[in-house]
Amino acid sequence: MKFLVVFAAAFALVSADVSHIVRSDESQAPILKSDYNIDPSGSYQWEYETGNGISAQAVGTVRNPESEIASIEVKGSARYTSPEGEPVELTYVADANGYRPQGNFIPPVPELILRSLEYIAAHPPPPAPEYVRKPLN
Repeated sequence: MKFLVVFAAAFALVSADVSHIVRSDESQAPILKSDYNIDPSGSYQWEYETGNGISAQAVGTVRNPESEIASIEVKGSARYTSPEGEPVELTYVADANGYRPQGNFIPPVPELILRSLEYIAAHPPPPAPEYVRKPLN
C-alpha cells in the first residue's frame, strides 16, 4: 500500500502542468508589423509590433534644415509587458532640449532633489576668475 501511495504521488508530480511557471522563449516572437520610412531630407518614421505584445514607434523630423544649427526632433513611444505582468508604456521626446521620457513606470523626482535644484538656481556660483598668462621673456 505504501508503494502505491508513493507511486501515485510521483506520477502526479511528473504529470503536473507547469507550463504557466516556465517562461516561453520570447526570442522567437513573430513580427506582426514592421515599417520604416526614411526621407532624403533626414526625416524618418518607423514602427514595429511583435507577437508577444511589444510595440514601438518613432518619428524624426529635421528642424531648421537650411540653417547651420539644424537639429532633429524625435517623438516616439513603446509598449510591452514587464516580467511581473504589468503593462509598461513609454512616450518620449528628444530634441534640442534633451531627452524627456514619460511613462507609468518612471518614478517622480524626489522632493529633496527638487529643493536642491531650486537652491542651485537661486544661488548661482560666482564667476570664475580670469587668469592672464605672462610671457616667458
